[in-house]
Amino acid sequence: MKNEKMKNKKNNAKTTYITSPIYYVNAQPHIGHAYTSLACDIAARWAKMCGDEVFFATGTDEFGQKIEKTARDTNKTPQALCDEFSSHFQALGEKLNICNNDFIRTTQDRHKTQVQKLWTKLFNNGWIYKGKYEGWYAIRDEAFYDEKELINGKAPTGAEVEWKSEECYFFKLSKFGAILEKIYLEKTNFVLPKTRLNEVLSFVRGGLSDLCISRTNFNWGVGVPNNEKHVIYVWLDALTNYISILGYEGADNYNKFWVNCKNRIHFVGKDILRFHAVYWPAFLLGSFYNEDSLANATSEEIFAKVPDTIFAHGWWTKDGEKMSKSLGNVVDPNEVMEKYGLDKFRYFLFATNPFGNDGNFSEADFIAKTNADLVNNFGNLVQRTLTIVAKNFDGYIPKPSTEMETDNLFEKITPFMTQFAYDKAIGEIIKYCSTANEFIDKSAPWKLIKQGEDGKQQAGDVIYTLCENILQIATCLEAFIPDSVQKVFEVFGGRAISHSQKINQPQILFERV
Repeated sequence: MKNEKMKNKKNNAKTTYITSPIYYVNAQPHIGHAYTSLACDIAARWAKMCGDEVFFATGTDEFGQKIEKTARDTNKTPQALCDEFSSHFQALGEKLNICNNDFIRTTQDRHKTQVQKLWTKLFNNGWIYKGKYEGWYAIRDEAFYDEKELINGKAPTGAEVEWKSEECYFFKLSKFGAILEKIYLEKTNFVLPKTRLNEVLSFVRGGLSDLCISRTNFNWGVGVPNNEKHVIYVWLDALTNYISILGYEGADNYNKFWVNCKNRIHFVGKDILRFHAVYWPAFLLGSFYNEDSLANATSEEIFAKVPDTIFAHGWWTKDGEKMSKSLGNVVDPNEVMEKYGLDKFRYFLFATNPFGNDGNFSEADFIAKTNADLVNNFGNLVQRTLTIVAKNFDGYIPKPSTEMETDNLFEKITPFMTQFAYDKAIGEIIKYCSTANEFIDKSAPWKLIKQGEDGKQQAGDVIYTLCENILQIATCLEAFIPDSVQKVFEVFGGRAISHSQKINQPQILFERV
């Protein structure tokens, strides 16, 4: 196939907004944080390849009672604690080679002012009232739970809960049940994977209570406008980051990547799906409408105000066991990358299980998978093919005797990539690699070369086809293993075949683990 046919289809009018959750800064980053950031990175890189203008946002969540308590227990100020741990998350992002456009910290003034602006809108639209909260609160989750949600006296997450009774402001979440259900049932792909949608529907259909959105028994938070006695509930504060990082009202990025964007994607862990799929759309709608105007809003108007997709992925275990500090089996992504390399780590996380399901990290599986796919398959294909080019064609990719056609791998995996079925996309890519390796074995160009000019031309046709295959594979793997793919492009001198340019000396792409 001509390389021109393989080039990505462009849609320059399309914008895509991708966010990771902002990470809570009371502990070191672990494999789960790396997993979410990399999922966002893969989606962002793929969208760019498809011609989208992309904004990828990430950051750290730095307010709340848990932070205040951890700081006190470690004899630090809350801000010093946040500075320390936020730097670890920023460093991890750099090591993962993620392509984020911005990194927000909720302790930054640019965020706090927008949280208060959102609060004021909700208040002016009649969604906030003062009352008294009595109920169960989990400091670890920074979340309130109804009695019916408790399991053996604990939160559904296993966190300890304590009874709270204090003056607070409430948000009229109970008024949003019908609107939220309409969004879930009518807005395509609002919650993914589809298996998660039932969880959210069940929660909303069970009846929504008004939500306590301020606290008075600690100080580390964004103050409630016109009432310094209260701080804003950490989840209202944290969720606002998705628009505060864009500058919120009037800002160019806010208009481009929120107001006029048709592809706004939040990636989150399954444990925080409720906050994103229930509270967040309710807050957003409440900031635009009062109760009467919301009742008269059209579906199109409502859908335009909320995210387009909230993708909730699973958790990781280690050798089949839940990770915990007490068991000493928490996987440190920094250690894995240092030992095996970044791209092998990136590849393994998304090649082994469906994105959205729980995953298991096993070092034996890691070694077997990366050796089989990257070393023996893709790396071997590149090395064999380009070595023949270097030795037998003076380093120039041979011109084919006729126009050659190959399957369009990019088009084949696009449906999987757009649905975040990364393991299926990778499976197709590796299958394509295997077919190419079978083709070189069967064609045996090293034998054809010894059969005179006609044989060498036949070998040239084989090698040209294989070079096209390699460039297709590299393009399709770029979102997953960008550093390694860049090495392939460097050998070719670009992303397309050039018969006039000598290839660079091929090097081993992946070292065997």
